[in-house]
Amino acid sequence: MNPTLKVTEVLEVALYVTDLAAAENFYTKILGLTLYSKVVGRHVFLRCGTRMVLLFNAKTTIDADSGPLGVPQHGMVGEGHIAFAVQDHEIDQWKEYLIAQGINIEKEIHWERGRSIYFRDPSENSVEITSPAIWGIKEDIFF
Repeated sequence: MNPTLKVTEVLEVALYVTDLAAAENFYTKILGLTLYSKVVGRHVFLRCGTRMVLLFNAKTTIDADSGPLGVPQHGMVGEGHIAFAVQDHEIDQWKEYLIAQGINIEKEIHWERGRSIYFRDPSENSVEITSPAIWGIKEDIFF
């Protein structure tokens, strides 16, 4: 490894979905992410704080020629995972809110340093809401 080069942050994360419209509605209307751009039938790009969540139709992105600027093909089949950072004291509020929206809380885990709630998006991806403290990261770095 080159000692002068170092990756320091995750800029974007991608999930592969089966229904882009349902995924866009879920992530914007339920979780509050902001629509950045989209190509109907191919992708929806959302802003989450200073980072990006990219939702792709995996059947489309497997074809490199379907995207802008010849982005290499990519995709996956099956359920992915994404975790969103919140302050620990907000987790109960999120849990109540999600239940009120008809979303089933699949699991709640109490870790050594915090806790997480897990639920599914419309494409069955595993979505987690948790405090960065579970990884030993101070909340004040995020908020």
